[in-house]
Amino acid sequence: VRDVATGRSRGSRGDGESHRRWKEKALKILAEIQAPLSLLMLRLCNWALLRLLNRLFLSVQLHQGQLQMVLRAARTPGVPLVFLSTHKSQLDGLLLSFLLFSQGLGVPRVTVGGQVCSPRLRALLGCLGGIFLPSRTEQMPSDRDEGLPGAVLATYVEEVLRSRQPLLIFLEEPPVALRLSAPAREWLALVYRAVRDGAVPDVLLVPVGIAYDVVP
Repeated sequence: VRDVATGRSRGSRGDGESHRRWKEKALKILAEIQAPLSLLMLRLCNWALLRLLNRLFLSVQLHQGQLQMVLRAARTPGVPLVFLSTHKSQLDGLLLSFLLFSQGLGVPRVTVGGQVCSPRLRALLGCLGGIFLPSRTEQMPSDRDEGLPGAVLATYVEEVLRSRQPLLIFLEEPPVALRLSAPAREWLALVYRAVRDGAVPDVLLVPVGIAYDVVP
């Protein structure tokens, strides 16, 4: 991030002022990507989600074999978990976060795709672990590596993996199934780049998913 800011600010007046300006821009981009987790909102939403599930579905069944695979992967020392999932419904992110959190795996950082979110919904999802591509990266994915938004995003993903926070990436966007979405391609490229550049020695890619008799 500093290299990108220094390269862009050459010839500008006042190193201190230029540093402060670029730091403010970097923090603004970081705020677009993520928000601090709120334990109060997590508990409230878990309580509300249980009530919602009881009204929407006759039953929710957890695949014990897959759960044991996930728990076994989580016990691998020093390796971050990256969960990969298809995307059947807009409820998938909340459901998978709730299941992983209830099994003691922590609150995953969940990638939110290209769907339009109101500022209030975006703020709520951020408090629950949702992460977003910064606005300029969404508009110009080919220029991701050339500029401050791409540098901040790449560094953020490296820090998430280095701190062993679980990361959940949805590979597709409903209703378009069986096709890798553009946001998923961006997130996967960032994970690959973190491993390639040595930010983390390795990652564990763990498939997870939800199946519905009738998609809500």
